[in-house]
Amino acid sequence: MSKNDTIDDFLRSFSCVIITGASSGIGRAILSRIYNSGTAAAVFNLSRTPPEGVPNTCKFTHLTCDLSQPSQVEDVVGELRKLMPAEGRILLVNNSGFGGYGEFPAPGLDHTLKMVDVNVRAPVQLTGLLWDELKRRGGQVATVASLAGYQPTPLMTTYAATKAFMLHWSIALDAEAKPYGVRCVAICPGPVSTNFSKAAGFSGPTGLGGQTAEDCVDESLHAMAKSRPQVIPGWKNRLLGMFSARLPKPWAAAIGLRMIRRLRLDRFVQR
Repeated sequence: MSKNDTIDDFLRSFSCVIITGASSGIGRAILSRIYNSGTAAAVFNLSRTPPEGVPNTCKFTHLTCDLSQPSQVEDVVGELRKLMPAEGRILLVNNSGFGGYGEFPAPGLDHTLKMVDVNVRAPVQLTGLLWDELKRRGGQVATVASLAGYQPTPLMTTYAATKAFMLHWSIALDAEAKPYGVRCVAICPGPVSTNFSKAAGFSGPTGLGGQTAEDCVDESLHAMAKSRPQVIPGWKNRLLGMFSARLPKPWAAAIGLRMIRRLRLDRFVQR
């Protein structure tokens, strides 16, 4: 069976797919791959902005939600329960997140605290509210972490720490959830061509390159179909992840600071 067939069969195995942040970037690429699979699943996007260009043939519903607000997350799960199919496996993709660059607390304390809310609290809350349904019906929880989660990262301190939390949380949750027919996977991309730079406080693209969102999603979905608890898309990223995870943490932080400073990213910071 080809990789595309494996992914298509995997996506067709769910009656309900819930994605956060499918309006752009990795989330939008996941949504495109879902409706290209021909799945009959009901698909829901939770974010502030609806994605554009979703085909009418897709059973798609956008539910507006600011994931930084716990009350809105709770309310949107109430709406979900009214709309989602009553039976069948569930795929939950915790994709929403954003970063920040500069010496702590840059680009601002409010920005940094909101980052913790969206990157950490929201996926834990959303997964927790849906956990009973997932255990009863079976399915999978995919959480977009980051290659940055494998080491402490100066100048992106809080962002990297949020992704380290999600990486370890997801892998531990997978071990707990297996007996219930639920698998969890942490997706840990390196640089991807998305709107991340703008959200992190840069004035424009930094030119660092990286995978396309489509290539990242293709590798990630294939790993999800194989029920792997973690995936680092891209062979160069996998080598970097293996290397950085084995270094003593103070060494990794010092090397990371030196490498980031050499990139001269301050050139792109909004003033």
